[in-house]
Amino acid sequence: MESVSVIPFSPEHQPAFKQINVEWISDLFTVEPHDLEQLDHPELYILPDGGEILLAQRGDTIIGTVAIIRTGPDEFELAKMGMRKEARGLGIGRLLCEAAVDYARKMGAKRVWLESNKMATVAVKLYESIGFVHIPLRDSPYTRANVHMELLLEPVTLPQTPAASGLQSNS
Repeated sequence: MESVSVIPFSPEHQPAFKQINVEWISDLFTVEPHDLEQLDHPELYILPDGGEILLAQRGDTIIGTVAIIRTGPDEFELAKMGMRKEARGLGIGRLLCEAAVDYARKMGAKRVWLESNKMATVAVKLYESIGFVHIPLRDSPYTRANVHMELLLEPVTLPQTPAASGLQSNS
């Protein structure tokens, strides 16, 4: 199998971002107005304030997507994670989810949350395996949302050098 790279979004990726998400949403649910806002205008609804879309690319083809949307000073929402049908079951979801969590951590997030649906059993199991835990439901712009999960992140700590820790060398 050809290798898969995780790349950042650029405007020419918007059609693939939309197509992949409309396809998976339509398989189980109805595409809702808030979906279309985000998919048609990621520059307004996802990318501001340090949000990002990460894409899985194999060769010249985008095969998966995930969005990480800043929702507060130290929190992000994990959203719009989908794979092309031929890429499902290959570990691409885990690759994208872990890359999105790493991105949020690097951006100073203390919390990443998501909404999903119990019918998306593979996705919910993936989130659980990464460390997301179920929390009470809250208001959502999606009628399909019946699962709410969060992952609390540890702060990034860099290894201390002798100079950084106030220790001095006797050399």
